[in-house]
Amino acid sequence: MQNGTLLAAVDLGSNSFRLEIGRFAHGQINRTEYLKETVRQGNGLDADRNLTLDAMQRGWDCLARFGERLAGFKRSQVRAVATQTLREARNRDEFLARAHKILGFPIDVVSGHEEARLIYQGVAHMLPQSTERRLVVDIGGRSTEMIVGQGLNARVMESYRVGSVAWSMKYFPTGQFNARAFEIAEIAAKAVLDEAVNTYRADAWDVAYGSSGTIGAVSDVLSVAGWEPGLITREGLDWLLDRLVKAQSADRLKIEGMREDRRAVLGGGVSILRAVFDLLGIEQMQAAQGALRHGVLYDLIDREQDLTDLRATTVQRLATKFDADKAQAQRVSKVSQHLFMMVRTGMSSAESDRFRRKLEWAAQLHEIGSQISHSDYHKHGAYILDNADAPGFALTELHRLGLLVLGHRGKLRKLEVDFDDRLFIQQLLCLRMAVILCHARRDPDLEGLKLEASAEPGNIFVLNYRSGWAQAFPQSAHLLREEVLAWQKTPWSLIVSGV
Repeated sequence: MQNGTLLAAVDLGSNSFRLEIGRFAHGQINRTEYLKETVRQGNGLDADRNLTLDAMQRGWDCLARFGERLAGFKRSQVRAVATQTLREARNRDEFLARAHKILGFPIDVVSGHEEARLIYQGVAHMLPQSTERRLVVDIGGRSTEMIVGQGLNARVMESYRVGSVAWSMKYFPTGQFNARAFEIAEIAAKAVLDEAVNTYRADAWDVAYGSSGTIGAVSDVLSVAGWEPGLITREGLDWLLDRLVKAQSADRLKIEGMREDRRAVLGGGVSILRAVFDLLGIEQMQAAQGALRHGVLYDLIDREQDLTDLRATTVQRLATKFDADKAQAQRVSKVSQHLFMMVRTGMSSAESDRFRRKLEWAAQLHEIGSQISHSDYHKHGAYILDNADAPGFALTELHRLGLLVLGHRGKLRKLEVDFDDRLFIQQLLCLRMAVILCHARRDPDLEGLKLEASAEPGNIFVLNYRSGWAQAFPQSAHLLREEVLAWQKTPWSLIVSGV
């Protein structure tokens, strides 16, 4: 990546949406602009876990303002991620479809593990290099992430469904504060976080850091009150709890250093933070400068380079774990990419590389379901990808990869994909044809094979082969004829002919 390149991260949190813009220079990213809006989507989930129209509209309005600021940015310069609220929302696709158009960039819903990894990256990149073992805690609106790592490497990551917005709604629904309500909220938080005790015990880390939201707000209040800046202690939390109880309600709370947007969710956040301190035996916690959005920015840099893209490592790990035939995966990968380079049109070199790389990953993983059962192994492979912990991948990315694995063989009409997504269909066709051409599990003869795609909006692929090829490889020719029939039951057509 060139020095001077502007990068942007959009964080669609449960409490706030944030836009961080930074300039890349010599391996570091320096902030040029930061926007934050309190959207509180987290309290917009109804009893059926659907986002209300009002909650969706608040999000769309905010993203429209962010989108105006991002006008002129290239796709490779921007990444937007969504967290727990949109992980939970059953109607998230409705929100995301419009949000994508409004913002102008796709929005990745990340898993809890991936959110934790990105948070750690953000925190670690904003700290001095050190060999210390770090505990990082981030209390968000509907989830809390905990990570233990060293340097830039996150070792253990977990996400728990407990957050400041959710806890405030449940245990302080009218904004009233009293000692009994805090006691109940802390006990409830400990019940959710109890399994973290052994994993994040005090002898597993040297220094505790707190990221973003609740922890930043508590740190600010304590600092103004005379406590050591940037440091949260048990005594400080006791003092703050006493102030909240004496105020009796969020509306009556008058405390210097507290931002207005934190008032309604402070009760839930403080009860969770106190539970974390008690469970993990924390005496003091440092407020970190880095957060999820910073991790997203540094991850953007890694994604542009094959050698540092964590997703490539994840794909290799999955292929090894499920004992995929490495030689066959390499054959299918090579052939599918060869075909894809013939049909890709109207895209930049960087965009072409991005789609080619994802096709390569699908080829590497297309047989991982065979470890479960050879019968319907493509379905098992897709299930694995939809449910695996896959560092570096967003849930939407992983699902798309799973669809390629699911669709690399078998009937197409039952595949729940958008057949208007031209690039995905190109990837899918190239993968299916590569599997056919490599059916004998040896390198196929590709001499004279030429794949073409009709210009948009046409939906026709044409494969031409040299004279005598079908006679030399009758099984391959038969499978290609079967493939022609498979595509006839979709909005696309495949024509196969010899010269």
